[in-house]
Amino acid sequence: QVQFVESGGGLVQPGGSLRLSCEASGISIIAFAMAWYRQLPGNQREFVARVGAVSKHYADFVNDRFTISRDNDKNTVFLEMNSLEPEDTGVYYCNTAPNPRSWGQGTQVTVSS
Repeated sequence: QVQFVESGGGLVQPGGSLRLSCEASGISIIAFAMAWYRQLPGNQREFVARVGAVSKHYADFVNDRFTISRDNDKNTVFLEMNSLEPEDTGVYYCNTAPNPRSWGQGTQVTVSS
């Protein structure tokens, strides 16, 4: 059974930083492109960033603020988020890309003063 366990979210002030982690089980992520997605309040889940074997791709709203990375040995994907804005508040998930599997619980990110 494929599972993703996201962590690292929390409450941060505008301009602050967070580092999200996502540990996968039931699959070996080395075989997949991996991505972070998010669901903002009242919105559908949307794409944030994707990492392949070497390539990386970001949604336009990222504006060079986030960095996605992966550690295949640890079966873990990371999202370093800087210059956070209140508009980034939401639940963040990781999954395979472009065809996501079952979703984990996500990790809540709240940006507020």
